[in-house]
Amino acid sequence: MMKLTNSIKCAVMLLLTVAAAGLSSCSKTESYSNLLREEEKAVNLFLSGQRVENEIPADSISFLTGKDAPFYKLDEDGYVYMQVISKGDPNDRVEKDDKVYFRFTRENLKSVYLGYESETEGNSNNLAGGNASFVYGNLYLPSSTQYGQGIQWPLKFFGYNCEVNLVLRSYYGFTSDQTYCMPYLINVRYFKPEY
Repeated sequence: MMKLTNSIKCAVMLLLTVAAAGLSSCSKTESYSNLLREEEKAVNLFLSGQRVENEIPADSISFLTGKDAPFYKLDEDGYVYMQVISKGDPNDRVEKDDKVYFRFTRENLKSVYLGYESETEGNSNNLAGGNASFVYGNLYLPSSTQYGQGIQWPLKFFGYNCEVNLVLRSYYGFTSDQTYCMPYLINVRYFKPEY
């Protein structure tokens, strides 16, 4: 049997220490694919307690409305679901490049899934939070892109003054939520600018 010298023993111990530190640091951070799986599970858990329609009605008139209305799947990947509370004004529709103000309250679905106390945030009940707005159909302006594409989708179907609940996975949600794959349930009301 070969005798190890003190310098070899020290080198082996150093390598084992570095390897152990590397393994423990991997367990402290989650991979992006794990974050995406958690996000999907959080959304699925929330939707499991809801009525879900996988087909969008052919016209905006056929959408069911109210707090008991189903969540309609808006994209084939299941990243955006919409429950229509109120259809708004069908004669006052938003057009491309119109400025739209909105009020929202959102709840983090991943926090709920992980069993944490989930607080709501937004500007619906706090006028000090300021106005939120985007330019409809323009995803080049930072003022629009910060809220993501999903927040604009209900306006394809309804006019100003509509109200919806959206389940938004991070891909179509606020840009601040995309890195950590945070899904939200968002109540949104849309308003026309007053001049």
